[in-house]
Amino acid sequence: MRVRVDGVPVEIAEGASLLDAVRAAGVDVPTLCHDDRLPPAGSCRTCLVRAFGHVVAACVTPASDGAEIEVAAEELRALRRDAVEVIVSALPPGAVPPSPAPSPRGLEDDMGGGELAQVCAELGVAPDVARGAGGRGRDDSHPYIRLDRDLCIACGRCVRMCADVQGTFALTLTGRGADTVVAPGTGGAWADSDCVACGGCVTTCPTGALTEPGLPARAPRPDLTRTRTTCGYCGVGCSLEVLTRDGEITAVLPDLDGPVNRGHACVKGRFAHGFVRSPERLTRPLVRRDGRLEPASWAEALDRVARGLRAAVAEGGPDAVAAISSARATNEENYLVQKFMRVVIGTNNVDNCSRLCHAPSAAGLTASFGLAGGTDSFDDVERADCLLLVGANPVEAHPVVGARLLQRVLRGTRLIAVDPRAVGLARHADVHLRPHPGTNVALFHGLAHVLLAEGLADEEFLRLHAAGLPELTGLLAEYPPDRVAVLTGVPAADVVEAARLYGRAERPAIVYGLGVTEHLHGTDGVRALANLAILRGAVGIGRGYGVNPLRGQNNVQGASDMGALPDSLPGYGKVTDPVATARAAEVWGVPVPTRPGLRIPEMFAAARAGRLGALWIIGEDVCATDPDATRVAEALDACPLVVCQELFLSETARRADVVLPAASWLEKDGTFVNFDRRFQRVRPALPLPGEAGTDFAAVHAVAAALGVDLGCVTPADALAECARVAPMFAGLSHARLDREGAIPWPCPDPDRPGEATLYRERFATPDGRARLAAVPYLPPGESPDEDYPLVLVTGRRWAHYNSGSMTRRTDNLRLDAEDRLDLHPSDAVRYALRDGDPVLVESRHGQATLTARLTDEAAQGQVFCSFHFPSSQVNTVTSGHSDTETSCPEYKVTAVRLKPLRK
Repeated sequence: MRVRVDGVPVEIAEGASLLDAVRAAGVDVPTLCHDDRLPPAGSCRTCLVRAFGHVVAACVTPASDGAEIEVAAEELRALRRDAVEVIVSALPPGAVPPSPAPSPRGLEDDMGGGELAQVCAELGVAPDVARGAGGRGRDDSHPYIRLDRDLCIACGRCVRMCADVQGTFALTLTGRGADTVVAPGTGGAWADSDCVACGGCVTTCPTGALTEPGLPARAPRPDLTRTRTTCGYCGVGCSLEVLTRDGEITAVLPDLDGPVNRGHACVKGRFAHGFVRSPERLTRPLVRRDGRLEPASWAEALDRVARGLRAAVAEGGPDAVAAISSARATNEENYLVQKFMRVVIGTNNVDNCSRLCHAPSAAGLTASFGLAGGTDSFDDVERADCLLLVGANPVEAHPVVGARLLQRVLRGTRLIAVDPRAVGLARHADVHLRPHPGTNVALFHGLAHVLLAEGLADEEFLRLHAAGLPELTGLLAEYPPDRVAVLTGVPAADVVEAARLYGRAERPAIVYGLGVTEHLHGTDGVRALANLAILRGAVGIGRGYGVNPLRGQNNVQGASDMGALPDSLPGYGKVTDPVATARAAEVWGVPVPTRPGLRIPEMFAAARAGRLGALWIIGEDVCATDPDATRVAEALDACPLVVCQELFLSETARRADVVLPAASWLEKDGTFVNFDRRFQRVRPALPLPGEAGTDFAAVHAVAAALGVDLGCVTPADALAECARVAPMFAGLSHARLDREGAIPWPCPDPDRPGEATLYRERFATPDGRARLAAVPYLPPGESPDEDYPLVLVTGRRWAHYNSGSMTRRTDNLRLDAEDRLDLHPSDAVRYALRDGDPVLVESRHGQATLTARLTDEAAQGQVFCSFHFPSSQVNTVTSGHSDTETSCPEYKVTAVRLKPLRK
């Protein structure tokens, strides 16, 4: 549309508001109740303009083609000033600090509290207009959010941020007239409310009524340095602005232009950064002397590592050395680790923690479609009219994704949730399927059976673009809804209803998590789930938004993309493929070993058997996070040399022979790849503490100690070299990412965008067709019995991350102080347990001590806990069963029993 603002012609998009038009003309008006992340409210009346013959609020008035908009007239300016004076007059003296000269939006606005002072300065509203009585009090109960009620102007932005962006609905406006103020919806203290500490209320508050503790509010901060980087917690890939002063973090804010988070964040990325200055941080190398870890110089530590590696190779050959790279490390660091192992040591014994979570995704998606990543961008998934959410609780594990999906559901997107627990988005589902843990394949086959039986499959898509239909059709005859109900515990009618909902949708999408992959038959689960998208024609060439895994750690996708896998080179070229190995050998200048290396569980088995002479572990606390942890510890104790790179002295580091102090994500340069395949830049915002070093520098140092120059002097060099090894990354570089922002892979051409949506023309299989999988349902590795009558499922809580090594060293510990065992009230009666009682959880593998939490979120016969507190020893309980294809552990099914521990 074309409009005129004070006579200046501008073009705006269809559906734009008058405020959009005014801004397009480069004119600014105050908007105290408006935030671009929120639907407009029009309550403060400070953005008044004249259009269509009337004075109107610009934020809520739609523009129309040819509109004449008047802004600058003194009469309108006076009306806006009057509106602001009315608002300010109710505030107590001192509520509006003197402001500097008017300036564009700056750091003080991003951090909350500076907007009102800026508006007053621009309109000439003196601070002494504030003459209210005050005395409404404060709420300082929460570790990350402070409320000064005297500064609240009841604009409602915080309430709408909590409802319309986060979807927690934790806040409300209470009181009447001038006494209206924001408050927790549950009443009482903020710390006791439903708030999940996303920080959205703080960043949107225009007055400083809501602030971050320790942060000076409502004042300009010209001395702050701003660094844009990518969050180092979960795999969502939120873009953040890190504000620092004198080498210390002042605040971490969500980037308003972040491609995935769009100005939102969660408690971890927003607030959980205090770990970087924890007094427990490792700042010097440690070397074991006479059975004890003691401080050492880098020279001594590197000499010890080099001697141990040489000894291992001399005694057992290159395959006597193994490395576990890190999903917390950058792409460039993962690339360098796998290159070191293949070029310097001469082995493919390198793996990463995707083995413990999404290795079945890589195997299953590759087998079904051809590439080891989700099929669509998250922006596409949001456009779906039906979501099939399987084995995932993104509200807690991926909060920004969970919030965005919840908003779509609240606006009418249909939701089918598959989760044994009644948590998160499952509470809002049109159909909630609660299968017995370990029965996913049977359930997916039941849904597929209905798609075929009721004519909901896309026959043309199947004929042109799929293979394997006859075999699958024969198998599905064995999975009618009635039999599936017996196998899974899901009522047959619910199976039919869910299949119809998915099958009749115009634009369905599948999103799944670790509840699909962490099973004895996790790869079969991924393939059976992919069958649904193929049958429906809802992937790639078809209509719909495919099959998309939610990755757990910040760079679990990238670690695998970079070749930190025992059977794959960068870009997923197989070590058994002569073309892929020849290309890598040409770049690296040495032959590439062609025998697949050891997976993580096989590394531990080799160590226990005396076949592994050296194990290098980077950024993983395997003694806390890997299953059957007692056996893991035995493996480390048996290995002659264990090298650990870590931020803290973890359970794993305590058993190492050499510990190298590592850098956090806030101190690194490089890139991460998020869950929907986007490369994004990581930039250092802080100096390294003491003698700590990046993983990139540590790998170079070890190579140098062995007399080898790895090349790739900088992280930018490493990504450039990776682009030569892996054609799918050939178009990527740091310089391009700095210019353009996030870029998805495949990106084979520096002059073309990456492919956000895969398979638009053909699938990446040899014949270009998607592969249907006729995999039979097989039971899980363990089932409840008379001795161990309950099924334990492990997962994550909203306030913590993985082993908790970072979040437990922040005030997140005040929000969630211990590992709890969720159990149904009927099971609690069976074991004479009360809420808050200590309880011993026993399996055939070990035992853990937790605190009982009675809730109907858990189904009868099932219990749930997290693994964020190593002292609980949860992973001594989980079994050694793993996916038959990929060795991914079966964290989701362990038979257990309970014993009360009376205080």
